[in-house]
Formats: sequence, structure tokens, C-alpha cells
Amino acid sequence: MAILLVIVGKLAKAHLKKSVGDVVMFSRNQFILDCLNAAQDGEEAIKEIVAEAVSDPSKVVAALGEQEHAGIYPLYQSPDLTIINFTWAPYMSLMPHNHQMFSVVGIYSGREDNIFWQRNERNIEAIGAKSLGAGGVVILDKTAIHSVLNPIGKMTGAIHVYGGDFFSPIEPRREWDHETLVERPWDVERVKSIFRDAEERFLFSSKSKALSI
Repeated sequence: MAILLVIVGKLAKAHLKKSVGDVVMFSRNQFILDCLNAAQDGEEAIKEIVAEAVSDPSKVVAALGEQEHAGIYPLYQSPDLTIINFTWAPYMSLMPHNHQMFSVVGIYSGREDNIFWQRNERNIEAIGAKSLGAGGVVILDKTAIHSVLNPIGKMTGAIHVYGGDFFSPIEPRREWDHETLVERPWDVERVKSIFRDAEERFLFSSKSKALSI
């Protein structure tokens, strides 16, 4: 199986990447195949693939399209690997949560601020932060807990690669309330609604400001 993936990847590289002159364009299909091949060597290898992809953000935007609506858009899903195109609404935040699998985050537009947390005797506490702009990449290991903020007034686009099935993980995931830090089961439908609500709030706020001028 591993040999087959390598062969398919090499063939796809020759046929699926589009070029303009000598410039190689980002290909969604090729990116998926490259991640599948790299997964055999772990998250560091996937980080290299993601870093290469977002090193020229305009090519990713050209291939995936402009971010029109906030949401979670799967590009690939299997029991071993999930690739998602995240679009964060302006100023939206997502509560602390874990993944129970490694993840590689690459930003191709906007900014994503991550706060990292760890468990303590009561619940969790913040232990660090990392702000990623376009072209930025970070690895989160299987034990990581983080919350996410888009601190700017426009959509942020990010590619996240997970070492498992993001939507149906083997180990149950957990999340923590933003205000109280009370722990509860992760609910992907609740998360999807957070993306929708954040976009609606921003649009309403923008219209209100326009009317007041």
C-alpha cells in the first residue's frame, strides 16, 4: 500500500499540477496525495508539505477560492487523515478544545491566534500562545489543547491536516467553556453553529455601522 501511494503520488505530480510558464500552481488533488504520502513519516513530514503549500498564499486562494462564508470545509476525510479548509469569520473565537490526534495548521490568508492550554487541578490554564499570519505553520501534538481567535476584520483562511478522522475520532474529544472553563464533550455541530453565528454577527455589525454613517 505504501509503495502504491508513492507511485501514485509521483504520477500525480506529473499530471495534476498545473503550471503557468515555469510557475507551478497549487493543486488540491496533488496536495492531498502529498499529505497521504507524507503521513507515513509523521507530522513533521506533513508540516513540510503544508509549509510549501502556504508559502505562496495567492496560489492556494486561486485554487480553493476566496473565503465567502465562515465554516469547516473538508477537502479529504479518512480514518487516518483529514484535511480541512477552515474559514474563520472576522473577530470570531473558538473555545479551548483538544483533538486526540496531531494536527498541522497552515495559514494562507488573514491571521490565526492560538492560545495553548494544559490541565491543572481544577480545569485548564493558559501556558502559551502563537500568532500565525499568511504562510505561517505550526504542529499541535496529540495532547494539545488550544483555543483560536481571528483577530482581524476579514476572513482568515487556513488548511488543517489531522492525523485521524476529525469528525469521528477514535478517542472522544473534549472542549472547555470560554468563560467558566468547565469541561464538556466536544460537539462538532455546536462548533459549526459558532462559525455561522460569528459570520452573522459580523455582517449585522457591519450593516449597523454603515447605516449610522
